[in-house]
Amino acid sequence: MANNIPVNYNSASALRSFLEKEGLGMQKKFGQNFLINPAVRQALVETLGAEAGDDVWEIGPGLGAMTALLLEKGLTVKAFEIDTGFIRVLKQIFSGNDKFEIIEGDCLKTWSTQKSARFFLGNLPYNVAAVLIADLIEKNCLFQRMVVTVQKEVALRMSAKAGSKDYSSFSVLCSSAYKVKSLMTISPSSFYPHPNVDSMGVLLELDTEKNKLPKPPLFFPLVRALFASRRKTIKNNLSAFISSIKEKFPAEIEKREICRILLNENGLTGNERAEELGTEKFLSLAKSIGNMRK
Repeated sequence: MANNIPVNYNSASALRSFLEKEGLGMQKKFGQNFLINPAVRQALVETLGAEAGDDVWEIGPGLGAMTALLLEKGLTVKAFEIDTGFIRVLKQIFSGNDKFEIIEGDCLKTWSTQKSARFFLGNLPYNVAAVLIADLIEKNCLFQRMVVTVQKEVALRMSAKAGSKDYSSFSVLCSSAYKVKSLMTISPSSFYPHPNVDSMGVLLELDTEKNKLPKPPLFFPLVRALFASRRKTIKNNLSAFISSIKEKFPAEIEKREICRILLNENGLTGNERAEELGTEKFLSLAKSIGNMRK
């Protein structure tokens, strides 16, 4: 279905003119950058792998450049947009298309009110990307496939492996649910306005093996705690974490003994640092803690 209002998504000057005509402005607080490179947009949508009839969440549709591609493929699109001006224009552009629905407001607050979808696509604002992805994973709102554009620094953290300089609690979080793959570096010239840094496309495919069983209840808090002071050893960070929940353990076991048991059960000396541990080791530690608390 053709757009009701023609928009040239590939030209910065054409978008500027369109924004002026509609009385719209770019708001820095929303981290708005239009992806004006048509080849990159097409590649991201194709990588998503969704087919006609599939449902997809799109975060930050802007003026609908990738929304149009999704609808052309016969997908059912639920678009999350915070900018009231863009919302007004999106409703005009896609008016009458029953496969398009817009969710108004801050996606960090609205996503939990919606039924999940199989697919997720987003040219994510830099200021919310990591927070949103982490929130979705921690609350078990998972997708078969996610394709996102984020700041390159964030993308490298998402796909980092244990022992690398970019490995962080966010890396563990992403790998606990998904197989993460960096797709392409996207230069500032591919956007309007130009961001100050490179971006990167990232593919997250659901890891069915890791999602067969629910995560141990303390998995996410444990990961954050062990990365809280990166220069400290696992033993020191684990000790601090145990102190924060000590009342949940058998009263007769001292904190030092709890740490010793946990480390021994998981083949750790205690001198390791969080960035040396893979996702499976964090899962195992969290499971051990849960068993001791029982």
